[in-house]
Amino acid sequence: MRQICIAVSFTLATPAVAGDLSLSWPVDCELGTDCYIQQYVDHDPSQAAHDFTCNSLSYDGHKGTDIALPTLAALNQDVAVLAAADGVVLGIRNNMPDQLFTEDTAATVKGRECGNGIVLEHDDGWVTQYCHMKQGSISAQKGQPIERGEPLGLVGLSGKTQFAHLHLSVRKDGEVVDPFTPNTLGKCGVDSKTLWDVSIPYQAGGLIASGFASTIPTLADIRAGQADETPIAPSAPALVFWTYIFGGRTGDIVSLHIQGPAGEFLDTATTLTKTQAQLFRAGGKKRRSETWPAGDYIGTAQLVRNGEILDTQRYEMTLPSE
Repeated sequence: MRQICIAVSFTLATPAVAGDLSLSWPVDCELGTDCYIQQYVDHDPSQAAHDFTCNSLSYDGHKGTDIALPTLAALNQDVAVLAAADGVVLGIRNNMPDQLFTEDTAATVKGRECGNGIVLEHDDGWVTQYCHMKQGSISAQKGQPIERGEPLGLVGLSGKTQFAHLHLSVRKDGEVVDPFTPNTLGKCGVDSKTLWDVSIPYQAGGLIASGFASTIPTLADIRAGQADETPIAPSAPALVFWTYIFGGRTGDIVSLHIQGPAGEFLDTATTLTKTQAQLFRAGGKKRRSETWPAGDYIGTAQLVRNGEILDTQRYEMTLPSE
């Protein structure tokens, strides 16, 4: 089995201004392959929300950048959180459990929504904060000097969160700064000057993961990384292809296509009727013969916005004969 994605390449960026904080990528992952940016800083001063491009990848009052792993199962890979700049440890929290935030856990999380994390102080009033880290993974101590790129701990699921990610907050003299547009908080429009030392392309939505299953999976199973059954059994009651999406908007088209051993097996498209941070779509057929034909099945998912392909994933499965 093989899942094929397109990785996002980093290129050198233009720093904000001389003397400003310069940030390196804070997670040991490849953007567009094994991580993605789910949310950005909220630039809307009202109760609505929008990111720095005036798109929907934020929520009201969000004060950081959320770098997400594709599923909860990816937590088992121990993905490192890295210091984005040289600094000194101001404080840490390291003892909160990794668990999905629910109404039952709300009381224990109140006032500690960041979960396990670390705060670094930098020169000239700059501070970075790293949230939702894995319990017990932080080895640094308060007052310890830290170098850019040094491992701080692991991406986790602590605090107020329902997906595995690092929340990175940047502040200057106590005020929130969006590292993508440090000079234009509260306004729309891409700023050519950023705090990043590499160019991080903006993706307004995309496909997180895709796979095959013997029935339509639940969103909970997909988020957990338990939905893919590749290869399914030749006698499975159905053959389903699914795709997991972030940043879906009203009017987007999600297309699913399966090419089987005998040719086209499935070709379907649905139009999204509402904007959602995360969602999935699935399509397939019920088995009408004794077994599914043996051979290669190629699933292709596409997210289309305003007539342009926003993202594509291709997933291959070889179905053995019984």
